[in-house]
Amino acid sequence: MSQELQNYIRLNELAERVHASGQRVAVVLEGRDGAGKSGTIRKLTKYLPPYTYRVQPSFKPSKSFMRNWLRGWDKKMPNKGEIVFYDRSWYSRALLQPVMGWCTHLQCEGFMANVNEWEANKNVTFIKLWLSISEVEQEQRLNNRESDPLRYWKFSSNDPIALSKFDMITIYKERMLTETNGWNILDYNDKYSGREKALQILANALEI
Repeated sequence: MSQELQNYIRLNELAERVHASGQRVAVVLEGRDGAGKSGTIRKLTKYLPPYTYRVQPSFKPSKSFMRNWLRGWDKKMPNKGEIVFYDRSWYSRALLQPVMGWCTHLQCEGFMANVNEWEANKNVTFIKLWLSISEVEQEQRLNNRESDPLRYWKFSSNDPIALSKFDMITIYKERMLTETNGWNILDYNDKYSGREKALQILANALEI
């Protein structure tokens, strides 16, 4: 039996344990555009029993949601006995939003001042993954996405803008990873080995 298959079996057993115990688990995936967040979620949930998890996709928040950022995310937290995989999360307020001008400096600072306490009061197990890719790798993936006849729809007009702000995003990213709790940083320049590592990290975290 391969190590990968052993990890999947182990992950299923742990997901069943979460479901039976009423534990609430949030698996947060963050990274640059094209890093591999959606593909990693598909990998992690490939064999999970459907009643044990939910995927929270990336979405365009309303003006009301933007004004009440963490309160809005309160409603998207895991239920008892549920694992939720977040394809982007409340951490957009610390990263893309300030860089792209979608939130104010004060909103970003307020988020950074409050997010650790907000999470600590949630009675949720947080497993955070930062998928790290280089500027060259990101550019190649976005170019491939734009020209792919099957995945072209994933390309956004914001993608090249975010790529042009690579260095600025790095500054905000480093602060986020330093000042907020519990990040696992994965090398995703090779997304296949990165996904294997993500699978191991998730299983190990649920084992505790």
